[in-house]
Amino acid sequence: GLIYKLDVEPSGRVSVSMTLTSPMCPVAESLPPEVESKIRSVEGVKEAAVEVVWDPPWSAEKMSEAAKLQLGML
Repeated sequence: GLIYKLDVEPSGRVSVSMTLTSPMCPVAESLPPEVESKIRSVEGVKEAAVEVVWDPPWSAEKMSEAAKLQLGML
C-alpha cells in the first residue's frame, strides 16, 4: 500500500513513487533509501530512484488483504 508507481525502463533504470503513513513516520528517513538499495540489488537494475509523494494520502484501505491479515487488521 506504500508503492504508488513503479516504472522499469529497458535500460535498467527503475523509478518508484511511494508514500509513508505520515510525514512523522518513524522510518521516514530510513525507508526510502532502503527501498532504493533493495531495487539496486535486483539483477539487471543499473539505476534506481525513489520519490516520496504525499498525494494521494495514504490510508489503510490501500493495504492488501494479506498485509491486513498479517497485521491482525481483519
